[in-house]
Amino acid sequence: MQGVRSNYFFMNVWIYKNSDDNKNRFILGKKGDNTLICIGINPSTASPDNLDNTLKTVEKRAKSLGYDSWIMINVYPQRATNPKELEKGINLEKHKNNIKHIKTIVSNKQCDIWAAWGNNINIRPYLIKCLQEIVKHLPSNKTKWFTIGKKSKAGHPHHPLYLKNGLPKDTFDIDKYLMEKSNNF
Repeated sequence: MQGVRSNYFFMNVWIYKNSDDNKNRFILGKKGDNTLICIGINPSTASPDNLDNTLKTVEKRAKSLGYDSWIMINVYPQRATNPKELEKGINLEKHKNNIKHIKTIVSNKQCDIWAAWGNNINIRPYLIKCLQEIVKHLPSNKTKWFTIGKKSKAGHPHHPLYLKNGLPKDTFDIDKYLMEKSNNF
């Protein structure tokens, strides 16, 4: 993927950026020419060549949709196998680092973004605010948002693990979503 700075870890085709203590992951994916960007809620234990079930699903879905690569980013970078373990309050330094790395990856490129954070965005009030901040830094005129499958009863895009195979992409109006969800706080 062109434009990715050299401070990112590359191993074969991997793009990977985590914190020095490995308690945060900012970017994980594979390089290519036609990249799908997936936004989840927070990273778990996955790393290059050791994908968890969520990232195995993202990789398979990206391929089935015609993408030759994928990158996983998250609303919040703290690693937690259960989102309920996320910090009670936002750590602004972590959030700012997350934004910095996301901006580096998308930097004025055409982006297809799969909204896939699920209902867990409601676990901490700061998560919707983090998502708003991420969206502000994406090139709006070059970004195409979509979901897969119907949204949850609460109106959130589904997490990749909870989707049946073969479901089509649906256009996702991120601005409308953020306006509706931010009014709930």
